[in-house]
Amino acid sequence: MDHNFKSGFVTLIGRPNVGKSTLMNHLIGQKIAITSSRPQTTRNRIQTVYTSEEGQIVFVDTPGIHKAKNKLGNYMVRVAERTLTEVDVILWLVEPTTFIGAGERHIIEQLKRVKTPVILVINKTDKVKKEEVLTFIDAYRKEMDFSEIVPVSALKGDNTDTLISCIMAYLPYGEPFYDEDTVTDQPERQIVAELIREKALRCLEEEIPHGIAVVIESMKFRKGSSKKNGRTAGGAAGKETATVADIEATIVCERESHKGIIIGKKGAMLKKIGSQARPEIEDMLECRANLQLWVKVRKDWRDSDLYMKNFGYNPKDSE
Repeated sequence: MDHNFKSGFVTLIGRPNVGKSTLMNHLIGQKIAITSSRPQTTRNRIQTVYTSEEGQIVFVDTPGIHKAKNKLGNYMVRVAERTLTEVDVILWLVEPTTFIGAGERHIIEQLKRVKTPVILVINKTDKVKKEEVLTFIDAYRKEMDFSEIVPVSALKGDNTDTLISCIMAYLPYGEPFYDEDTVTDQPERQIVAELIREKALRCLEEEIPHGIAVVIESMKFRKGSSKKNGRTAGGAAGKETATVADIEATIVCERESHKGIIIGKKGAMLKKIGSQARPEIEDMLECRANLQLWVKVRKDWRDSDLYMKNFGYNPKDSE
C-alpha cells in the first residue's frame, strides 16, 4: 500500500439538472458527460478519472434521482441509488435555496441509511449573492450531519479546488486504479452517441428529448486527405493524409410525429444536430468525422427491456 498516495471512488448524486455532469467535466478538465438544461440528461453510470500528485479520484456520475414514469426511469433511479454503498465518498449536489422539497428529503432518507461520508455541494453559487450562501448552508445543516459542506459554481469553477481537497481528505491510501492518462471508462462509440444526443436535446422541442436515444450503427476509421481552408494540405505535389472517422448513427424516437420534427423541413433539423455534434466529436476523436444521421421510430422503447438493452441501458446493470 502506498502511504503517500490516495485513491478511491466518489459518486455525484442529486436531483435532475443540478449540474452533476457540468461539475464532473470541470473537475477532470475534459468534457465526457453531456449536459443540457433538460432534466434526466444523464442516463447511465459514467466513470471519469482525476489524477494528481496527491491521489486519484474516480468520479461516478449517475442519473438524477427522480420519480420514475417508465422502465427507463426505474433503471436510472436504481443505478443512482445503488452507487451509494459502492463508493468511498458521496457528493450530493443541491440548488442554492433554503427550500428543501420532497425530492431532496427523499435523498436525505437514502443518505441516512449509508455510512459513507457525505459532502454536501451547494452548486450554482454564481446565481446568488455571497451573503445568501450561509443561509443555504444553515438550512441543510439542520437536516443532516454532513462530513463537509462546500459551495461551488460548477459552471465557473469557483471553489472547486477546495472541493477536491475535501474529497482527498476522506479517501483511503492506496495505488491508483487507472494510469495517469486515463480520463474515462466510456468507449469512444458511447461518447459519440452521447454527444449527438446532447445536441438533439438542445435543438429539439421540449416534448421530444426524453423519448430519444442514439445508436452508433457503424464507426470506422480510414486514411483521407487532410484539408485546410477548403484545399488539400500539401498541394498537388504531395497530399497529406489524416485519419477520418466514418460514423453512421441513428436517432431513435417513440412517435412518427416526432420523427418529422427531428428530421425537419428538407432535413434542416437533422443537419443542424449533425453540424453541432461534429466539431465536438472531432475534438474528442482527434480526427475529421464524416457523420451520417438517420431517424427511426421504436414505439414506447423506454418501456421495453429489449430496446433498452439494445440502446445501451441494460436493466441488469441496475440490479
